[in-house]
Amino acid sequence: MLTFRTLGPFQARHGDVVLDLGGQRQMAVLARLLVAGGRAVPVSVLIDELWPGEPPAQALSTIQGYVSRLRRALEPGRAPREEAEVLVSAPPGYALRAETGQVDSWRFENAVKMEGGPAAVWERMEEALALWRGPALAEFSDLSWAVTEAGRLEELRLTAIERRADAGLALGQSSALVADLEAHVSAHPLREEGWRLLSLSLYRGGRQGDALGALRRARAVLRDELGLDLGATLQRLESDMLSQAPHLDPPKERPVTVLPAGTPPAGSPAAGEPALRVVVVDDQALVRTGLRVVLDSEPGFQLAGEAEDGEQAIALVRETRPDLVLMDIQMPRLDGLTAARRILADRDPPKVIMMTTFGTDDNLYSALRAGVSGFVLKTSAPEQLISAMRAAQAGDALIDPAVTTRLISAFAGRTDPTAPPALAGLGDAELDLLKLVARGLTNRQIAATLAVPEQDVAGSVSRLLDHLGLFDRAQLVVAAYESGLVNPGDTGR
Repeated sequence: MLTFRTLGPFQARHGDVVLDLGGQRQMAVLARLLVAGGRAVPVSVLIDELWPGEPPAQALSTIQGYVSRLRRALEPGRAPREEAEVLVSAPPGYALRAETGQVDSWRFENAVKMEGGPAAVWERMEEALALWRGPALAEFSDLSWAVTEAGRLEELRLTAIERRADAGLALGQSSALVADLEAHVSAHPLREEGWRLLSLSLYRGGRQGDALGALRRARAVLRDELGLDLGATLQRLESDMLSQAPHLDPPKERPVTVLPAGTPPAGSPAAGEPALRVVVVDDQALVRTGLRVVLDSEPGFQLAGEAEDGEQAIALVRETRPDLVLMDIQMPRLDGLTAARRILADRDPPKVIMMTTFGTDDNLYSALRAGVSGFVLKTSAPEQLISAMRAAQAGDALIDPAVTTRLISAFAGRTDPTAPPALAGLGDAELDLLKLVARGLTNRQIAATLAVPEQDVAGSVSRLLDHLGLFDRAQLVVAAYESGLVNPGDTGR
């Protein structure tokens, strides 16, 4: 069987025999076609990407020669005039025809997208990670397309490590995971999901002090490197550990239930509520691909569509009526901020979360004022993205306090003619509720603080929005800061 290996030294093999693929540039042609995932790559693209800047005068004939020799290597038994079946002509270029099982990177990506229970996820992640024999596409590190693809595969590898650890925690293997997770956070100290898994493994292994120490290390790294505090997920974990919350205890052993073939996994849309339908908007194809992988791998979510700019996003949202829009704030043609305003102005709009790697504080703050549910960083771990989307849909809290707190601190006290009227007319109970909302507490946390039913809190928040002429919880937070009811850094205690 013909197989291709990109997750380590680049190879093509017939069974156990490693094929001679020729020189570096000739191998790069095959690698580029593998990266295309079976889609055709025009010859002009191959020339531009194999010789960036200054292709040789005979580049076309050189490419044709490479393809001819690669075909002989891949299909040595093919007759001279017989059409190729592997490296095929696909005008205006070439394509590689292979099954998923023949290409290690395709198998790996397929495994990482797998859904299922902890035992199944553990097994598949183990198999997927075993495919790696070294850095992907390292032979072609001078070519930008290879660097981009290698980065994408590395991100998926880190996701697989974290999914494996998460499954291991669910299976009660906390202590056995600690050493691997220590190595993981040492190599990738800005991945908050790695710190979450490590600290939880330590905690469930009876090492509460070490678990809290891991979170302190994470806080120090994030402050030193990015000037940020822990994200919302790690802050909640730290608080829960300090209070020894019961839900952090190791899972009890449960009998294994064998489901009939075709039964959807627990937690999937068919097993309960309908899936949360999400539209992804970003001008970068790789970002959309990464988000698609996250959504495909998480039960309870469904990709409703993708758009490349704000204009496409508005049309797609009106056509598909999703529950939530995950949108880049900086895009060509029509930026995310303008698109968000128009989407939120429609009747019964979806929730909108803005994605950002950078951006002016004015733009981000304007988005908050327009009613977006908050922000996520594009570098966020998949678990954080999923938590953000669930929180936004529930209307419970601002996303990524590290971003919103900085913005509120910069703009608190600024007046605006379009701002809601002063908080005159609100009683003490309503002002207290607004303060708690502004601190980022969820309805459940507010209910526990005030010792009232959670549904009463939800009704009070809804009435508060109506009174102020607002429609989103994020706008309540902005109103509380702009009116001076709370100040940046105020804990309300």
